[in-house]
Amino acid sequence: MHTHRSADVLEFLSTYQTQSTRLLHALLRMIIVGVTITLVGCDKAPTFNKAEQGEHLSGGDTTVMKFDENAFSLPAANLAPSRQLNFSVGNSFFKNAWVIAPASTDARDGLGPLLNTNACQNCHIKDGRGHPPATDAKQAVSMLVRVSIPSDEHDETWHMHNGLAPEPVYGGQLQDFANPGVTPEVKIRVSYEPVTVTFADGSKVALRKPTLNFSNLGYGPLHKDALFSARVAPPMIGLGLLEAIADEDILANEDPDDANKDGISGRANHVWDRASESVKLGRFGWKAGQPSLNQQNAEAFANDMGLTSSLVQHDACTAAQTDCIAAVNGGNPEVSDNILANVLFYSRMLAVPARRNVNDPQVLSGKSLFYQAGCQQCHAPKFTTRADAAEPELANQTIRPYTDLLLHDMGEGLADNRPEALASGNEWRTPPLWGIGLIEKVNGHTEFLHDGRARNLLEAVLWHGGEAEHAKQQVLQFNAEERAAFLAFLNSL
Repeated sequence: MHTHRSADVLEFLSTYQTQSTRLLHALLRMIIVGVTITLVGCDKAPTFNKAEQGEHLSGGDTTVMKFDENAFSLPAANLAPSRQLNFSVGNSFFKNAWVIAPASTDARDGLGPLLNTNACQNCHIKDGRGHPPATDAKQAVSMLVRVSIPSDEHDETWHMHNGLAPEPVYGGQLQDFANPGVTPEVKIRVSYEPVTVTFADGSKVALRKPTLNFSNLGYGPLHKDALFSARVAPPMIGLGLLEAIADEDILANEDPDDANKDGISGRANHVWDRASESVKLGRFGWKAGQPSLNQQNAEAFANDMGLTSSLVQHDACTAAQTDCIAAVNGGNPEVSDNILANVLFYSRMLAVPARRNVNDPQVLSGKSLFYQAGCQQCHAPKFTTRADAAEPELANQTIRPYTDLLLHDMGEGLADNRPEALASGNEWRTPPLWGIGLIEKVNGHTEFLHDGRARNLLEAVLWHGGEAEHAKQQVLQFNAEERAAFLAFLNSL
């Protein structure tokens, strides 16, 4: 049983349903929405001979029919032309570079002093997935490294900082860029060692295990107990739809003590919400460390680009970084509430492309194998969004994101050993799978998982452990034909 590390969190969690009620709710919801469930001990997983009705519409009525390099950059299909101006304005602030203050472009100045990039689009390339740096790269442009030290779990402000104590000299994130006159914090490199995995039929796959390497530390040595977590930027599609899933529908899938004995014990993260100054359900970020899309955006502006907002009001300069503290800012705040709102609207309304080949026999066979392995137990196929979604286009949509938005122990192989709020160093939020088959088309690569270590989808699956160990072992029994069908299904998403 997990022990929660804050009295405030305990008080918050106590308002939720009992575990037995949650399990009943989960079963009823699955029956109502028509989700096929595989129970432990069943002799036969479901077999799919044809696509489900509307299955290709991953984002419901918001789904777009775009499958080229711009597939992730379109507004929701049901967004009226009269509403597309705000989307375009948000896009401009997301895509175009911010500049150092003072500047004639005063709506877009204030960059830095310490930063990882000067535009959101540099990490979320074409609104898609980032990648780890090549071995000869000068900077880790679309991968960042979070840093912290072990926190005092009895500190009364523990929950306000999501249990994260910043590294005393370098803060909460390593920035490898800086404005002129300010010293960058670090140079980040990634090296790899091979890890071989063998299928039942004798086929071998060489995985690559990453190691972070730091040099050119600008402000002295890092704390001896510093904890690091490499994070590749995830795709931006469908975020508004994920935000529109009701809390109770996410919590219905919780089973922290594995009461049904299926080996899956997903649990929600509960994190500090800056706007309401209270603890709320986490659903964004690799460890579900953010409660809302607006806070996710504000934190990215602050930590990735050194831009303040009404939600995050101070640059991330520590006492040791005097040149950072003395640098000119771009106003208070640097990202106005109007700009933040337009970027929020843009982030909410980026559409999910439709699935391809949903009735292809190989894809249907791969879907059956996906269920046979039990992948759907964490990658929950279907939800219906709330009637009171933040934007009317996102309301009452049947969506197929293939995520439960819960934390799962993924084993030592994927562990970063860095807690975040209630998430342990072994736990990660289940990432959505929608759009995953278009990453190569949009971004020109197939590097997956939180740090980009997997060079293709099969490698990503083979890194699964912990609660997903049983599913991985099932996949390792697949022959070449079954592996091809399994991957055909994933690439259809």
